[in-house]
Amino acid sequence: MSHWRELPAELHPDVRHLIVRLRGLKDRSELSKRRLAAKTGYSAKSWQRYLNGRSLPPREAVESMARVGGDNPHRLLVLHEIAAQRWSEGRAVTATAPAPDDGPAPPEHAPTEHHPQGRHLRVAVTVAAVVTALSVTAALLLAVRLTEARAQLADERAGVAATAVATVSESMVPVIYTCELEQRDGRWYAGLSRTTDILLSNTQMGLEVAEAQCLLQRAGSEPGDIDGVFGPKTRRAVERMQKRGGLIVNGVIDPPTWQALREGAPQ
Repeated sequence: MSHWRELPAELHPDVRHLIVRLRGLKDRSELSKRRLAAKTGYSAKSWQRYLNGRSLPPREAVESMARVGGDNPHRLLVLHEIAAQRWSEGRAVTATAPAPDDGPAPPEHAPTEHHPQGRHLRVAVTVAAVVTALSVTAALLLAVRLTEARAQLADERAGVAATAVATVSESMVPVIYTCELEQRDGRWYAGLSRTTDILLSNTQMGLEVAEAQCLLQRAGSEPGDIDGVFGPKTRRAVERMQKRGGLIVNGVIDPPTWQALREGAPQ
């Protein structure tokens, strides 16, 4: 196994999770960086930056690494989309605002008693500089607190599933999943997730959503494409299934709805 450098401490947990997965695939392939570059089309220096956390790999590089390491590219691409969003947020937060310019220095031998207007101008410039500095400080403090809150939320969700349920963004590329239905111990599974209690609702996406879509389709409540995106069609399919099963009709996949999907007979 390769001896990896420690990742930068400021990396978001979602970005760190992606890089650790890529390092594991590289170790599994037993390829040098030069041979990895030949197989993926990305230079050895590029992979050194990606795997050391200094640069976020593009989507095509992640997909190539999945093929080389024999991993599921769909799952790895979902991790990449989440990491890309966190990476852009981190760059926006850490961007520093320019320091306010100092006010003009007063002339060394200005007879202030004969120039009251100059004294007033210096006071106004000083006050403006102080107000600007306080505004910049408040904005940076708010940004830091938001970053800490996001990191805490990510840590709380990390133990729920290997792939977190993300929110839909414009940069995410649709993926069509395959339902591999099987029944074990009286419960139905589609091969994408085994969860029974994750709450799913509008604008969420991931393998758990795709699993629910497969089970909705099996139950006779058509959700549209099995794309792992909780959109309007999926919500209407959930409401139809809940109404038919005598559940609370809220359009949210909650534990009672999961139970009905796992244990229900096809319609």
